Amino acid sequence: MSDSAFTTGPGLSRLLAIMARLRDPARGCPWDIEQTFATIAPYTLEEAHEVADAIEREDWDDLKGELGDLLLQTVFHARMAEELGLFDFEAVAAGIADKMIARHPHVFGTDSRDKSAEQQTADWEKIKAAERAGRAQAGVLDGVALGLPALTRAVKLQKRAARVGFDWPSTAQVVDKIVEEAHELVEARDTLTEAETFEEFGDLLFVIANLARHLKVDPEAALRAANAKFTRRFARIEALLAEEGRRPEDSDLAEMDALWDRAKAEERGLADT
Repeated sequence: MSDSAFTTGPGLSRLLAIMARLRDPARGCPWDIEQTFATIAPYTLEEAHEVADAIEREDWDDLKGELGDLLLQTVFHARMAEELGLFDFEAVAAGIADKMIARHPHVFGTDSRDKSAEQQTADWEKIKAAERAGRAQAGVLDGVALGLPALTRAVKLQKRAARVGFDWPSTAQVVDKIVEEAHELVEARDTLTEAETFEEFGDLLFVIANLARHLKVDPEAALRAANAKFTRRFARIEALLAEEGRRPEDSDLAEMDALWDRAKAEERGLADT
C-alpha cells in the first residue's frame, strides 16, 4: 500500500489504512501488534468515559478529539476481528445501520410517527426483547453488559426486572429500604466480617441506584457532578488557606468545614447574579 493512503483521502479510509499498517506483522508497531480484544477493552471504556467528560465540561473541541479516540477503539477491535476471520469494519457499520432501521419503524417503515416519547420507548424495548429472543437470550436479565459501570448496570438490571412487575410501586418504599439497609450496616458493623460488610454495602448501593431510577436520575451523571462539586469546593479551601501561606494539613476539620461553607456560599452568590 502506498504511503499516500495514510495522508490523503477520506478520513475514515485513512484511519482504516493506518490501523492495518499498525497491525502489520512485518512493518507495524510492536505494541499494536501484541494487543488483543482483552487488552484493548480497558482503553475502550476509558475513551468512552473521556467522551462523557468532555460533554460534561461542554468542551466541544475536546469532544471532537475524544470522539476520534473512541472511533479508533472501534477500528482497532474491527481490525483484530478481521485478522481472525470474524468480521470487519464494514460489517460493524452495516450491522448498526440495519439495527437503526429495524428499531425505527416509525421513521423507515410504515408505523405512525404520532407517538409519545413513552410509547416510542416502550416500542423500542419490545424490539430489543425480540432481538434478544432471536439470540436465544430468554432470561429477563440476559444481555445486560457485564462491562458497564456498576451503577449503570444496576439501573439497567432493575429496569428489566420492573418490566415484568418485580419493582417497588412507590419511591417511598425505596427510601424506606435505603434507611433499613443503612441502619443494618451501621448497627452490625462491629459484628460483620469483612466479606459481609462488603456484601451489605453493595446491597445499599444497589437500592440507592433503584432510587435514582425511580427519580429518573442518571446515577453516574449525578455522582460525576457531585465529584466535580467536591473537587471545586475543596480547591477553593486550598486557595483560601494558601492566601495565608498554609496548606490543608496545617488546618483542622473545624476551620476547613467553615471554609467549605464559605465556598458553597460564594457559589450560590454567583448563581444568583
